[in-house]
Parts: sequence; C-alpha cells; structure tokens
Amino acid sequence: MEYIAIFFTHSGAIKYHRYLNSVGINNETMPVPRKLSSNCGIGVKFSMKDSIEDIITEDIEKIYRLENKVHTVIYNCE
Repeated sequence: MEYIAIFFTHSGAIKYHRYLNSVGINNETMPVPRKLSSNCGIGVKFSMKDSIEDIITEDIEKIYRLENKVHTVIYNCE
C-alpha cells in the first residue's frame, strides 16, 4: 500500500525521510499535491504492507493512503 505523510515543517519531513531510511522503508520526499495542502509543502511518500502505527511520529500532520488515485486520510494528529 502507498502512503503520503505531510508535515508541519520542512525539517520534520526531512527528519521523517531519514527515519524511514534508518528502519529500511523505501521512501521519497516530494511536493505535497495541492489538493492535500500542507503547512510546509513537502511530503514523504512510502510503501508498506504492515500497519503504519509503529512509524507515526510527532512531526506528522496527516497520513494519506493512496489507492486507485484516491487520497484517503488515515491519520490526523488532531
């Protein structure tokens, strides 16, 4: 399954990208699609088969699941 995480700050996105690399999860930083919006404009796209609950950090604003070109919010820090 593919996901896009968006962040409160640019530094939070970079930190998360490095974190995912350190735990062996393939990912890439990318501009956040305008329809998703974001405070910082940069997101991290990654794929996982397992639950994402273990990789949620305090820097994340929202996580969207991408399925059939549809973005669905699956995590919101609120």
